[in-house]
Amino acid sequence: MALEVGIVGLPLVGKTTLFNALTSGHAEATAYTKASTKPNVGVAKVPDRRLNLINEFIETEKIVNAAIQVVDVAGLSRGAGEGGANKFLAHIRDMDALVHVVRCFESDEVIHVDQTIDPARDVDTIETELIFADYEQVTASLDKARRSAKSGDKDSIARAAVLEAAQAQLNEGKPVRDMKLSAEQQKLIKSMGLLTAKKVLTVANVGEDDVHGRGELVQKLRARCEAAGSPVVAICAKLEAEIAELSEADRAEMLKAMDLEEPALALLAREMYKLLGLQSFFTAGPKEIRAWTIPIGATAPQAAGAIHTDFERGFIRVEIYTIDDLKTHKTEQAIKAAGKLRVEGKNYVMKDGDVSHFLFNV
Repeated sequence: MALEVGIVGLPLVGKTTLFNALTSGHAEATAYTKASTKPNVGVAKVPDRRLNLINEFIETEKIVNAAIQVVDVAGLSRGAGEGGANKFLAHIRDMDALVHVVRCFESDEVIHVDQTIDPARDVDTIETELIFADYEQVTASLDKARRSAKSGDKDSIARAAVLEAAQAQLNEGKPVRDMKLSAEQQKLIKSMGLLTAKKVLTVANVGEDDVHGRGELVQKLRARCEAAGSPVVAICAKLEAEIAELSEADRAEMLKAMDLEEPALALLAREMYKLLGLQSFFTAGPKEIRAWTIPIGATAPQAAGAIHTDFERGFIRVEIYTIDDLKTHKTEQAIKAAGKLRVEGKNYVMKDGDVSHFLFNV
């Protein structure tokens, strides 16, 4: 499955710097105007040390990381949500989740649109703008749904009811994600692409003097976001963008100098997977070693389907071992000889880090 996330935030908070760090891009930051509706779009590789670990024992032509498609829309100013911003916000309505970048650093060189640094206020500002944008969309959809419901069509009646409930929620200044919905209602809401229905990962964009995110501004942000169920990751976007431009050797040296074990983007990816209930499994062979993204709880046939839909349809069985098995026994042949190669069928629930060989017939 291709994971897609949209980056939101106020102007000049480091959104596009984070986008460039994630995608090794060179996009330029923009604030929202009616003319600036075009987003920055790129692909971020999900850092995963386990791929290189597998490669220590299995030679291959290439290593393929899991990927996240990233869409960076222009910075949202106060009042944009009720001023026609839906046109450019449409670019992120189909995203799986949102990444909200919040400024948590002081700087005389970079102004703040509200003149002062207040992360909790900034979170409230963006939430309000997204609520306004959703309210506008829900209200427009509700009129059509009510007309369709008059025919007695059950789906139209259900849709109208959910939209009415969502409109009431938004009218109270509350996000749709806080509503208690049935599984069927959740499907309807998801199909509408409401921004405040999406899960949010908050990025505290910190300065180089607080790369671990221990400062007062980050603590204020954590208090505001964790109460709402949004995890917070501290990232120095400027530093990460610089690290992304370096060679592997220079990158390791810079991380060590900054007292960092890994790029903070690896932590961001793990938190995003955790937030969305995702995990990775691996395939490994002479042509490629690759990470694949699946929901937690996915069965072996569903995992096969992540590789190709025909694999799920023609699934027979899967051979699985762990990376620990590979470290211990060194080769797949030795893993099999030691009785550690497991053969699983259609009911097997995949585990994070499974190294898998699928057998299928199509």
